[in-house]
Amino acid sequence: MKKFVGKHVVIAALSGIAGLAASAHAADVVGNAKAGQGKVAMCIGCHGIPDYRTAYPEVYRVPILGGQNAAYLSNALHAYKKGDRHFDTMRAVASSLSDQDIADIAAYYAAQTPTSKNNPDK
Repeated sequence: MKKFVGKHVVIAALSGIAGLAASAHAADVVGNAKAGQGKVAMCIGCHGIPDYRTAYPEVYRVPILGGQNAAYLSNALHAYKKGDRHFDTMRAVASSLSDQDIADIAAYYAAQTPTSKNNPDK
């Protein structure tokens, strides 16, 4: 029985280390706002329409992303990708993004202000 428990402890420890390594790698990714500009086409359809509300799966106000904090956007996209945040449409979009894509998109939107010339949300 002790060998059985010991194996599970080792497996759990290795899994934890692998998870930390993966999150450390994601934290090392630096976003590029210029690269992000070419990656937001799927975002603009909902997040680029002021006061837009979805009708599926429920009525939901879609936030404007321009000027939002990059770390917040990155964390939100990673949470949708992992399933920690629940909204089917966002999960589908986020699951197709790499860590670099997420960092670039977050950097792009963080660089925007309501009056930015290139802000797709104005």
